[in-house]
Amino acid sequence: MDFNQVYFWTDTIKDWKKLLGKDKYKEIIISSWKELASRGMIAVYGFVIMPNHLHVVWELTELNGKEAPHASFNKYTSHTILKDLKTNYPQVLPFFKVNEPEREYRVWQRDPLAVLMDSKQKVEQKIEYMHNNPLQERWNLVDRPENYRWSSARFYEQGFDEFGILTHYMDRF
Repeated sequence: MDFNQVYFWTDTIKDWKKLLGKDKYKEIIISSWKELASRGMIAVYGFVIMPNHLHVVWELTELNGKEAPHASFNKYTSHTILKDLKTNYPQVLPFFKVNEPEREYRVWQRDPLAVLMDSKQKVEQKIEYMHNNPLQERWNLVDRPENYRWSSARFYEQGFDEFGILTHYMDRF
């Protein structure tokens, strides 16, 4: 991803495990975005955190030290989730074990999907898609997009940003 460009980004838990069903892991994701946004490294325009993947429309604005913000995000969330798994759910760890020289475990699948959002219409389409994700028959998590806590739907429907991480996409386009 290039800096100062808006992307629709999908990050998936290894082997599509429903690790993000636990709210404490969703909170780790939010806290990472909050830290990066408060330091001016990202702008988050919309998101949804599902049980085994997340979608975010965001913009990377500057490096976090020597690494890109999305790399910092994956590193921090992986480390923090693995630490909790080791302490509280050691029986789950084997699902995340990998045979890679640089790591023993992997939380996120390799090569997340990044799609450039070069128009307001594309952003609106992706945000609508994200907000409707929890309503899909296979998930059936809520009856209305704004009732799903772990998305930006409430922000766009009611103007409420519970997590303090969002920038309205109209401020960018």
